[in-house]
Amino acid sequence: MNKTYEILTAGFGGQGVLFGAKLLAEIGLLDGKEVTWFPAYGPAMRGGTCNCSVVISDSPIGSPVVSHPNLLLAMNGPSYDKFIGIVASGGKAFVDSTLADTSASSAKPADGVQVFNIPATKLALDNDIVGMANIIMLGKLIKETGFASAETVEKAMKLVTEGKEHLYDLNMKALKIGAEY
Repeated sequence: MNKTYEILTAGFGGQGVLFGAKLLAEIGLLDGKEVTWFPAYGPAMRGGTCNCSVVISDSPIGSPVVSHPNLLLAMNGPSYDKFIGIVASGGKAFVDSTLADTSASSAKPADGVQVFNIPATKLALDNDIVGMANIIMLGKLIKETGFASAETVEKAMKLVTEGKEHLYDLNMKALKIGAEY
């Protein structure tokens, strides 16, 4: 059975949105899948909004642009508000509830979209891994989707932290926190 993950990661510049998407793409590559990684950000990389489309598929990919993601990772309220309405029915949205109050938002998911509220920024602060809320979110996404094996995730993390090996253990800790939340 062909499986395609159309993933949109979104947040402010500096939250690791593109890094997290790069990790997802690397996981797909290691699994032998077809992969696209397509970032979009404004002129202010830190503090400006950014998002990244990642498509991981068993079959050839027609376009790198994700217009109706089946997985959304929203790191803040503006990203949730902007993108929750385009998540495909049956999809999943992972929201950093430290920075986004989904219950107070006027934006609502389509019927059949499952929303996971994860206080990722708070969890990162509480566990002395400031700046790793994005990886906590990915830990939850990977756990809830069965997207990849632990072995593949570890290999991908080694690749994306190459040259910054001191960050490997912290990132693995963040993935575990997210998976266990």
